[in-house]
Amino acid sequence: MSDMELLALDCSLFADTYTEESQYCFGDRELRITQVFGADLGVAAPVWDAAVCLCRYFEEQKFDFTGRRIIELGAGTGIVGILISLLGGDVTITDLPLALQQIQYNVAANVPPDSLCVPRIQALSWGRNHLDFPSDCDYVVGADIVYLHDTYPLLLQTLEHLCGPWTVLYLSSKMRPEHGTLAFFEEMLPHLFNTQVVYRSDSQNISIYRATRRTDT
Repeated sequence: MSDMELLALDCSLFADTYTEESQYCFGDRELRITQVFGADLGVAAPVWDAAVCLCRYFEEQKFDFTGRRIIELGAGTGIVGILISLLGGDVTITDLPLALQQIQYNVAANVPPDSLCVPRIQALSWGRNHLDFPSDCDYVVGADIVYLHDTYPLLLQTLEHLCGPWTVLYLSSKMRPEHGTLAFFEEMLPHLFNTQVVYRSDSQNISIYRATRRTDT
């Protein structure tokens, strides 16, 4: 994206808002992520701690996503999908339509336009247009997307479609008891997936779950 295109995007996205740019380092990679507040983005605006934990987990575990197809759900700022693309992944970053411009801005700021792995950015509303997406990706990822109980059946419906027999699912989440987050991971998700906790931060109350589709359902 050219400087003029970035400027136009900047002006249209940030009208009547205020922004905050933060830098995040994962190994030798530094990401500049802009968060837009006051644009009716709600929970899509900030970089949540669970997203940073998932990025750090991928970097510290030396994930190589080269040649792998990945879908990120509820991306918000896009930080997780951006890092995965820089680790070689063929990424589709998704969220509701209102968040896509913020994601586009952050992708343009961090991924060179001539990169072989520039992420695609698409609208995905759980339980509505999930059938428009493939069901044979290598990975599906999400960070802090388990926080609203009414959306859990829609999320499960979407995960059931997106995750084929060889897909690996990674979900990083703040474990909020008031939102039934633990019940989602320990009671609802296991009906469809074999799950395990691969990372836990007691100080932040964040867990990362790795899951694969059950073969006996």
